[in-house]
Amino acid sequence: MIRCSSFLIEVIYQSESIIAVCKPAGMIVHRGWGLDNETVADVVRDQITGCPVHAIHRLDRGTSGVLLFAKNAETARHLQSEMDNGQFLKTYLALVRGPMQDDCVVDHPVPKEKSKSSKRVPACTKFTVLSHKDRWSLVQAEPITGRLHQIRRHLKHLSHPIIGDVRYGKGEINRFFQSEYGLTRMALHACQVEVPDIDGQVLTFRAKMPADLIHPLSKLGIEIPERFFKS
Repeated sequence: MIRCSSFLIEVIYQSESIIAVCKPAGMIVHRGWGLDNETVADVVRDQITGCPVHAIHRLDRGTSGVLLFAKNAETARHLQSEMDNGQFLKTYLALVRGPMQDDCVVDHPVPKEKSKSSKRVPACTKFTVLSHKDRWSLVQAEPITGRLHQIRRHLKHLSHPIIGDVRYGKGEINRFFQSEYGLTRMALHACQVEVPDIDGQVLTFRAKMPADLIHPLSKLGIEIPERFFKS
């Protein structure tokens, strides 16, 4: 574990060309996404690798989980190409509003940028229902495309917004979960990423559920499958 300001960053995997870490909720990936004094890329570069790194994909500030960096330009180009060709397999876990009854695939265009007036681009996400508790559901999300805020937008489109999502969720529900269950973040976690390495070997990276999600979900009484506790 690497401590930086009020966050802890766990190294999941490291080789000569790749490093995978578990990004904590509340931290941005790199500069340009905010005015923060410290980013995950800064910490990985300065405290872990000692060399420049290239973020291969993004995670929103409020999302925790697996985040990949390349240590050189060649590996970065390869991984970007694999991601652009749909060879990145990502699995997320989300707590959402409402009793989501059925598994589904959402094929619904979303804005390319944050602005609602931005051009819409194709977006597709597979959702699997894992468990329920009262008016809340735990779902697994597998984005088939990689658009900005795709999972968050698609769950809002289904009328099942993520708990703790200040942009696409409901303020009163978010405040309720903060006061009743101690949930102070967005309930979205990137638990697994699979990607072909430069030699063709498939690499699988897992980030176990963080305490700031485990505790609120346990207090709520929602069942979390055992596999999400493994890294």
